[in-house]
Amino acid sequence: MATNKLVVLGSINADHILNLEQFPRPGETVIGKNYTVAFGGKGANQAVAAGRSGANIDFVACVGEDDIGQRIRKQLAADNIGVGSVEASPGTTTGVALIFVNRDGENVIAIDPGANAALTPDYLARYEKKIIDASVLLMQLESPLETVIAAAKLAKLHQTQVILNPAPARELPDPLLALVDTITPNETEAERLTGVAINDDASAARAAQILHGKGIPTVLITLGSRGVWLSRQGHGKLIPGFKVDAVDTIAAGDTFNGALVTALLEGEDMDKAVRFAHAAAAIAVTRSGAQPSIPWRQEIDAFLQGLD
Repeated sequence: MATNKLVVLGSINADHILNLEQFPRPGETVIGKNYTVAFGGKGANQAVAAGRSGANIDFVACVGEDDIGQRIRKQLAADNIGVGSVEASPGTTTGVALIFVNRDGENVIAIDPGANAALTPDYLARYEKKIIDASVLLMQLESPLETVIAAAKLAKLHQTQVILNPAPARELPDPLLALVDTITPNETEAERLTGVAINDDASAARAAQILHGKGIPTVLITLGSRGVWLSRQGHGKLIPGFKVDAVDTIAAGDTFNGALVTALLEGEDMDKAVRFAHAAAAIAVTRSGAQPSIPWRQEIDAFLQGLD
């Protein structure tokens, strides 16, 4: 169990998922099946992955003044996450993703950020001490960018390590990137930040060098089933992932990030931390859904022991 403190700052969504034969045309009503509501949001997914894998974690986030917000807070607490800094924002609803999935497995998604928009710099200011006292701050990009920047500045000022998962993909200002200690983009996100299309080790290395040039010491580019390109101070290598039969890849990246930080906080070197995170993500992709697929610590340890 980690004793060093992790703070995750990020988003919470309720995912409403409906399976359809085909997407409706404008004005058309179609009958769906297998309607489910699952808890998601990149911030919450990463917090759950860290909590279940053993991190000592607080989560800074917002839910709405609604029943599902209360249910999500209870579930997060059950996943070993400190939820004292997850507030119900007055007059808002919890963030929602409406997801239609057709028979070919394609999806269309519409998102209402809802209470996630209330995660403002003023909200952050109430919980500054959590970041000041933490060893690591982990963030993504489903929260207001000005809050991400404010949190990174605060962390840097107080020697708290900043790990940024730059998802969803978008361009970012160089002053923010200069505050980041470790960045964990996938190929699409890395291309958005660097202009380099990543299709092999050489292009991953070029993208990593550009990110190093922006002031980021450690770059991990996640490459799906191939593994991760790890580059530290300009020296890069591929760390392969584990081969499993994937059911779906929802939250695989989030699981990787949460588990990676847990291992680093426990004092593992980066190579071992990546292996631990690979194991967590490998388990997650063999299950359906976002948070329901995220493994607990004993499952990750058992997976790794089975390989030795």
